Amino acid sequence: MKYMLIMRSNDQAVEDYENLDFTEVIAAMGAYNESLIKAGVLLGGEGLTDAKEGFVVDFDSTPPVVTDGPYGETKELFNGFWIIQAASPEEAAEWAKRCPLGPGSKLEVRRVTELEDFPQDNEWIQKEAGWRAEAEGRLGTAN
Repeated sequence: MKYMLIMRSNDQAVEDYENLDFTEVIAAMGAYNESLIKAGVLLGGEGLTDAKEGFVVDFDSTPPVVTDGPYGETKELFNGFWIIQAASPEEAAEWAKRCPLGPGSKLEVRRVTELEDFPQDNEWIQKEAGWRAEAEGRLGTAN
């Protein structure tokens, strides 16, 4: 099963991060990523730029409204993610607990849905399966 580890941090955690030695942060994250790779569980992951570079598309109105960051007071910001392959939610939780994050940060762990989770006789699920096969052929990779 695939799981997404979603990194969230509050404003204080972001401020604390900005005061850390960047070399130490990269070394800690690099070691964590390396452990995921060596265990053969890392499928993907990325960090995100500062919220000042982002924007929100709000669908409460028609047409949707786009608001540039920063967003003022925030409870939590989404800062990055990993996608891992794990045999169980417990294994995913064990990997999440090893992440070198500090106070004010959280990892939300959620299973990534697979095509098999949906009715296979649905036209759009069948199209999705075809699109994925086509993309894998172009990229020469497997999801």
